[in-house]
Amino acid sequence: MRCILFLASVVTGLIDSTSASILTKVGTLKDSTTSISRREALAYKPYTIDQPIDHFPNDPVYAPHTNATFKQRYFFDATYYKPGGPVYLYIGGETSAENRFSNLQTGIIQILMEATNGLGIILENRYYGESWPFNTSTTDQLVYLTNQQTVADNAYFAQHVSLPGVNASINAPDTKWILYGGSLAGGQTALSVKIYPDILFGGIASSAPVKTVVGYPEWYNPIQKLAPQDCVASINGIIDKFDALVAANNTHAIRKFKSFFGLEDLTDDRDFAMTIAFPIGGPMNYPTNTWQELNWSPLYTSNDFWNFCSNVTNVDAAKTITDIDYALSNYTGGEPWTNLGNYATYIKNFLIPLCDGAPIDSTSCFGTQNETYYADVTNGGGRSYLYTSCLELGAYQVAPETGPSLISRVLQADYTQQWCNWAFPPGEYNSIPPVVNLTLVGQYGGYNFSADRLAFIDGDNDVWLDLCYHSPEAPSPRISTDLHPVYLISGAGHHWDSYGILDVAAEPLFIQQAHLWEIRTVKKWLKAGCAEISGMVATQETRYLDIVLKLFTIDLCICNYLRNRRKSPSASKSIP
Repeated sequence: MRCILFLASVVTGLIDSTSASILTKVGTLKDSTTSISRREALAYKPYTIDQPIDHFPNDPVYAPHTNATFKQRYFFDATYYKPGGPVYLYIGGETSAENRFSNLQTGIIQILMEATNGLGIILENRYYGESWPFNTSTTDQLVYLTNQQTVADNAYFAQHVSLPGVNASINAPDTKWILYGGSLAGGQTALSVKIYPDILFGGIASSAPVKTVVGYPEWYNPIQKLAPQDCVASINGIIDKFDALVAANNTHAIRKFKSFFGLEDLTDDRDFAMTIAFPIGGPMNYPTNTWQELNWSPLYTSNDFWNFCSNVTNVDAAKTITDIDYALSNYTGGEPWTNLGNYATYIKNFLIPLCDGAPIDSTSCFGTQNETYYADVTNGGGRSYLYTSCLELGAYQVAPETGPSLISRVLQADYTQQWCNWAFPPGEYNSIPPVVNLTLVGQYGGYNFSADRLAFIDGDNDVWLDLCYHSPEAPSPRISTDLHPVYLISGAGHHWDSYGILDVAAEPLFIQQAHLWEIRTVKKWLKAGCAEISGMVATQETRYLDIVLKLFTIDLCICNYLRNRRKSPSASKSIP
């Protein structure tokens, strides 16, 4: 699950957007070289399927209905495929399909394809990449952007796709389709297997949100617990002191505090609080990599977070910087604001230059208070993700009500909700709810979500863990079985199992073991499925044999009866 505003794109380039915001401009800079080189290494040809825009013509939610279709893109890799092998469908999630190519090349789909002679497909989600039902994304046009319609796409695709150059019928349910998704796509994988068990054979849901909430302060729990503690303590202390100024409505001190960061022109305290939280993970958006973007693989990880903490805790900073720690001590009984100078200097040196001279308070930089800007209906993955968040996903990053906090308590759910209201005003037929509808996903069980041949795999260092199957708040212990397998990777972050290096044996042991578990899990499913089919065939053959024998027995009885009748004098009179 990417927590990114519709005008934003994180450095990893997972959200496509046409916005001119600083958050977009930085979006593909840092990791673009690696990403492009991977894509050039194996460029897959795009194909499309004519996908119904509306799968539910009788559901009033989607009225007025349409019979139209849209071109939904997909890419596939048949390198390892042998007829009779399974199909692995990677759910594209909240990004373009090209950004998932590595999963076919070296990641989890490649691993499973090689192990089982399977075929891999990436299906681009509706309203992302180039799979747009409409030319714009008004509130009315976004009515078909729901988990319900998206998972119906998966089932329809599995039943109807025809792969060019593949001389075999691969449609479900005759061929076994196993889905994989991480984050938001992990939740959609789980829903797909749950809702369409007669079509989709199984699925692996990685870091899948099964619980929906409005505010999600737990996002910061792994950072509080596992990040360098001198860094954490410094940020907690600075934020606590800032919040005290806000509570006292000390506007003079607040402006002075902002000026140390070079952000005194940010008039809304929430915009300011979000901006200085970017290196940690600001609500819904951030232009640099955070804890969530850490990864076990050097190809995909980033040192942004570690560099931030190193700067904040720099013991060799110049006196002009460390003096700032005491500049506001008169408001805190003489107590210094430990490492405030380092923190402010980092924001000045590494974030403000990204605005390229644009006014600090503008939407071209760090300002968000522009209703017209949000009302832009241009198609973009970030806008689509925001709509889903506002409608049924929620999990707005907020500060906790009590205890230490890495972000200011001015950042609450209403801050994100205002973006929802500005971006998606009521249309003629559709409107977003005043708050997130928690029942659309929650109705399927929450922490008790279950379906046959649905595997849940999570990382215990993931910022989204509290919404996932292995949440600390979920029932425990979690028992794994062949039909309902579960796995918690110790030391792993956000869907880390989706990444690979084309050599499972050379992976770090904790990731290697997760991948071997996934291979075993899928092989057990396939083996049990074949045995089940064989049993069904044998049962049918037995039934046919029983019928033949019964008919033969009946015929024999009739013959014997007639023979006996002929031998009887009375019977001979009745038979010509």
